[in-house]
Amino acid sequence: MELYSVSQINKYIKGLMDGDSILRDVTVSGEISNFKRHSSGHYYFSIKDQGSAISAAMFKWQNRTLNFLPENGMKVLVHGRISVYEPSGQYQIIADSIKPDGVGALYEQYERLKRALERKGYLDPSRKKPIPQFPRKIAVVTSPTGAAIRDILNILGRRYPLAEVEIYPSEVQGENAPAMLAAAICAVNRKADCDVIITGRGGGSMEDLWAFNSVDVIKAIIDSEIPVISAVGHETDFTLSDFVADLRAPTPSAAAELAVPDSDAVLSYLTHFRAKTTAALENRITMYEHRITSVMNTQCMKNPLIFTENKTRQLDEVLSRIDNSMNEQLHSCESDLRECASRLAALNPLSVLARGYAVAFKDGAPLHSVNHLRCGDHIKIQFQDGSAACRVENTSTEEVN
Repeated sequence: MELYSVSQINKYIKGLMDGDSILRDVTVSGEISNFKRHSSGHYYFSIKDQGSAISAAMFKWQNRTLNFLPENGMKVLVHGRISVYEPSGQYQIIADSIKPDGVGALYEQYERLKRALERKGYLDPSRKKPIPQFPRKIAVVTSPTGAAIRDILNILGRRYPLAEVEIYPSEVQGENAPAMLAAAICAVNRKADCDVIITGRGGGSMEDLWAFNSVDVIKAIIDSEIPVISAVGHETDFTLSDFVADLRAPTPSAAAELAVPDSDAVLSYLTHFRAKTTAALENRITMYEHRITSVMNTQCMKNPLIFTENKTRQLDEVLSRIDNSMNEQLHSCESDLRECASRLAALNPLSVLARGYAVAFKDGAPLHSVNHLRCGDHIKIQFQDGSAACRVENTSTEEVN
């Protein structure tokens, strides 16, 4: 008889399970129990029915794709592979997906509608309208008897009592809910006196929340001219209304907090702003008072004639400088004129004649050389005080001593 260790048996059984084609691809239906979310991000839980239970694990790189948080008592469909955890010899299902059981068809429809909305661009953040910071009137579309409306009204009244709230009652679950919700959102838009719409309800199963996945409600939210805040279920619940709304709140209470500011915080800010503004104005007034006091203390303000007298003296000084400058220019011009007159006088032919010289002309032109004369030529001699007509008797080129 061959002897095996515990590890060898567990390893052998693990090999059998890992190699089994059925166990490599199984979907198990059951109820979650003993759910634990490890600090590493992995999920550990059990799947049970009325007679049995099986351990399960879902690692964090798989559970990141879930759009809900598993809870104890939740009926689910778990897909994965059956394997053995060798240290304890315990077999378990290693899950790669989890879907709520009983709503498989709804879940597929949910994913199909979501993909269609994505293709049409309705999930694009750029198309979302901003939520007004200080709404004057808020429309709440929900059940008038549910816990959600009480939470919303309580928080709105506490945080921002200035805002008026109008309730548009509607069923939020069941066959009539989609049409009523869509009609209420459209009614708010027709009335057009609200700044923001809150629509939603408390938590529940996927079937309970399905009205907010309906085409009618989605279309009403998309077509709304007034910004819409969707607040459906708990923080882990996501409906298609959340995706197409202008803002998604994790709970109805959170929606009320997102819709309005905290009046206490606003009042505190305004008080602080008023104090800063008052201090700034007081500083500015003090500065101008100092400037005015400084101006009032000047000699000009104490005796305005001083300013006039100073300016008069300055004007006299300027006029004196102008007179002096003009006189200097005139003297300079006179001197230049006398010098030019002296030069002109020296060049005047009459001045030469006055010294005993004469000018001879022949045929009206002055003679410059004896070589231009012939015996018998008639010439004119110009003196200072008159002229004489002469005839040339003879010429000589001898130099004058």
